[in-house]
Amino acid sequence: MTADAPKPSRLRELTAEYETLAERLREGGGAARVSKMHQQGKLSPRERVAKLLDPGAPWLEVGLLIAYDRYDGQAPGAGVITGVGVVEGREVVVVANDATVKAGAWWPETIPKMLRAQEIAMRQRIPIVYLVDSAGVNLPYQGGVFPGQYGAARLFYYNVIMRRYLQVPQIAAVMGSCVAGGAYLPALSDVIFMVEGTSFMGLGGPNLVKGATGQTVDGETLGGARTHTEVSAVAHYTAANDAECLARIREYVGRLPRVGGVSHRMREPAPPTRPAGDLYDLLPQDHRMAYDMRQVLACLLDGGALDEFQPGLAKEMLCGHARIEGRPVAVIANQRGVIKGKPGERPRFGGIVYTESAEKVAYFIETASRERLPLLFVQDVSGFMVGPEAEHSGIIRAGARFVEAMAAAAVPKIVLTVNHASGAGYYAMAGQGFDPDFILSWPSGRMGVMEGESAIMAVHGVEIERAKAEKRELTAEMKAAIDRMRADYERDLDARHAAARGQVDAIVTPEETRGLLAFLLAVTARYAGPHLGPFVLPPLDAAKDS
Repeated sequence: MTADAPKPSRLRELTAEYETLAERLREGGGAARVSKMHQQGKLSPRERVAKLLDPGAPWLEVGLLIAYDRYDGQAPGAGVITGVGVVEGREVVVVANDATVKAGAWWPETIPKMLRAQEIAMRQRIPIVYLVDSAGVNLPYQGGVFPGQYGAARLFYYNVIMRRYLQVPQIAAVMGSCVAGGAYLPALSDVIFMVEGTSFMGLGGPNLVKGATGQTVDGETLGGARTHTEVSAVAHYTAANDAECLARIREYVGRLPRVGGVSHRMREPAPPTRPAGDLYDLLPQDHRMAYDMRQVLACLLDGGALDEFQPGLAKEMLCGHARIEGRPVAVIANQRGVIKGKPGERPRFGGIVYTESAEKVAYFIETASRERLPLLFVQDVSGFMVGPEAEHSGIIRAGARFVEAMAAAAVPKIVLTVNHASGAGYYAMAGQGFDPDFILSWPSGRMGVMEGESAIMAVHGVEIERAKAEKRELTAEMKAAIDRMRADYERDLDARHAAARGQVDAIVTPEETRGLLAFLLAVTARYAGPHLGPFVLPPLDAAKDS
């Protein structure tokens, strides 16, 4: 390596790999299928989303990597585009079927991806727009789509909860096929737009009608835009083409009122003290090595400033108040490296939660929740401390208090995983099972019970130690088993593996992190709370039966 060559950077390498993958996935089913949609007079799915959203406004795509590593790569994005963006100055959730992928048919992973989008809308009480263009259930995989508590029916259940109890506006545009049970998605929305000549909505298409009843009917007569706006009265508005349909949706969203929310005192945004590009070199090449989390935060926070809470206590956990683009936030982050202990105490390992740090963070969370400040968890956690000293100090009790404080906090919780997300420490730092409002990860994120080397010792440690004691080589079979286990863990710990399974909402690059965090703080401020679970129902006597 020459003197002018950049230092090796694991984060930079992983980010480049992610960006290549993301670019390919955004192509959906490919240029040929996009061209076919254009020939039919339609916009492509991503063109539709772009025309719906305000130009230049923030957009967080949720679930881009879902199912990318399944079905021999034939289901990019599970055939649906979901995310949070801005329409006419209002934050909205968007669900757009990707008809370039198997005609927009529903794969098993399509359902949880759409449910996650609905849950975001319910949690934040913001409008949701469905751009429908789907052939319905992907029949060879119907067993993973149709039945079950979280099967396709859950979509319609959420439709009803939003309509009847949460007053979350739902706008549906049928911009292509909408068949069978999928027709209930727009039917249970507040308003339906259709496009002349290219929309079809029906419980059965012309072929099914012919087979079931013997009747011959064309698609336009059976379930086209004019049929449903002038005969059946199922739909409400007709547009001449996709562009006009999207413009009318924008007008509709623009006249919706804003309700509730939390009004924080804003300040003029201040740039961080370090550029985002520094993050590539701040994180070490070896994920096990030390770095200073304060320097990472200096790249994200206004003025790089963190007003620390109890800075001299339990230094392996950083807690403090900060701002991101003028918005206040309570930050909880794991410090890495060896932490010098108090006089007479042994040093502590950064990234590990000790009894004292668990108590400190629990108190900080409870205070932030009372102050109605959103929580940002910056994860690089390897777990809770173990051993006689930890157990005798009450680590189980303190850890439970940490988890309880986090789970019970009624304010928004946003998670950013920068490195490790391991063991019960991952749970305490607002892991997915505790329904944080949003979970982001850098490409360097590693999510699992433990690291591969620790797992190898847990499973094969006895044999490894015996071989050392006997001063002999491990058998070829044992070496092969260890190599397989190491490879499996490296694959499963990868952030892309987590994103493909919906365990994070999105992988984000260091450069876009600050802007997206500020956007999500704005989104989560739209609902005063409590931010608990996928949604919280109002008291029955307060709900309006619309």
